[in-house]
Amino acid sequence: MARMLDASFISSFLEDCIVNNHDFGTAYAYVRLMPSSWSNIQNELHRWEERDKEKRQKALVDNRIVDPHIPPRRVWDLYSNWVLPQWRITGTKEHPSPISHAWVDESDRVDVWMPINGREWPVPIPKDANLDLIRIEMLNLGAKYVWLDILCLRQRGGPKEDLRIEEWKLDVPTIGYLYRAADVVVWYLSGLGRPLSLKAGDLDSDRCWFRRTWTLQELGYQRIIAGDTPDGPLHAEPIDDRGNYKNETLTRFHKQLQALDNISPDSYEMFSLLAEMQKRVSANPVDKVAGLAFRLESAMIPAYYENQSLEDAWVALVNTIIAWCQAELLFLYPELGTASKRWRPSWEQVMMRPLPTKGECGAWASRDEETGDDWCEGYCIEKGFVKGLAVGGTEGAAGRGLLTVEGELGTTHAFQIIATHQYPIPEQTYALIGAHMSLEYWVLV
Repeated sequence: MARMLDASFISSFLEDCIVNNHDFGTAYAYVRLMPSSWSNIQNELHRWEERDKEKRQKALVDNRIVDPHIPPRRVWDLYSNWVLPQWRITGTKEHPSPISHAWVDESDRVDVWMPINGREWPVPIPKDANLDLIRIEMLNLGAKYVWLDILCLRQRGGPKEDLRIEEWKLDVPTIGYLYRAADVVVWYLSGLGRPLSLKAGDLDSDRCWFRRTWTLQELGYQRIIAGDTPDGPLHAEPIDDRGNYKNETLTRFHKQLQALDNISPDSYEMFSLLAEMQKRVSANPVDKVAGLAFRLESAMIPAYYENQSLEDAWVALVNTIIAWCQAELLFLYPELGTASKRWRPSWEQVMMRPLPTKGECGAWASRDEETGDDWCEGYCIEKGFVKGLAVGGTEGAAGRGLLTVEGELGTTHAFQIIATHQYPIPEQTYALIGAHMSLEYWVLV
């Protein structure tokens, strides 16, 4: 249905476009979304913009993002084929559909300056991909607005590199919220805009979608695999009732797809996520820490600094995660920490050493932000003598020892104890802290 806009409004709108140096594409994208009934649209747009600016300014406080549930800075409007600031679609009540894709090798992509993002930065796209075809595929899937990193997240190589660094402090860590809040996430498993294909060696490549760091937070509640073809790997049939296919690569592919169903976007079991991250790779090592932030759920998350040391990034993350995840590090990780804290493992430990397979110890541990002191809620046995665990156990076998405690009346109480790890515990007197919900897990101090 055609719309008639007031002539005075059109004149005012065009003057505003000239003042702000908007090109025709931006002007069309803006006017396409304007309800004809809004006589005060200019004032309304200004309020939306100021509200968005204020929200982003307040979100980042002292190197922490205090509001992780913040929408993306930009969206791709498929109808006008233009990248818009997110605040511009406020009145539509629409949420962008995020795309998750495997970044192809640098030799297989090209940087293209495009008008649709205002030529703010070169868009890194696979050489054999076509953004117009991606747009058509997304439109056919029913999307109106899309979030695609190469278009909506400021990339390297543009004239405003300082601005990119500042935007990434907030924009990179909060990408996870976009995928968590989305109704549907669209996956390109073989590279952006490429048909889904599978050959020997693909699943072991560092460019494999299943092995990339950031895709761990891009699972979504519902997924659509784009680039599907009738003869593609999704349509292969198993050759038996054990889930095997005609070759090992196809079998592994389908098993990995099924395994993702067990990694719920709401799952924040610490050691399961760390074990999954151990298998993944990233262009920047610190991304492996940042890629965990949204999965571990917190009221605050660290800002992103691409040159930060791995241990500093890990410490910043652990200091913000929910209390029962911190308690899992205290009660379930068997070794003493080798870096800043003895009670929790270092980043090197959680990435390079075997991890516990069981989580949810039933305790809380956290940090007092004012004093900087760590605390744990639980029970305490002030003195207990431990013996029988001084020699490390064998792989896969639990160590069994004895805990002796003297009661208030001088009576001695002995308890059988189990160490579910192979690390030796010298025979001596310890203080013991117990997880308060189950009393199943105890830490020796």
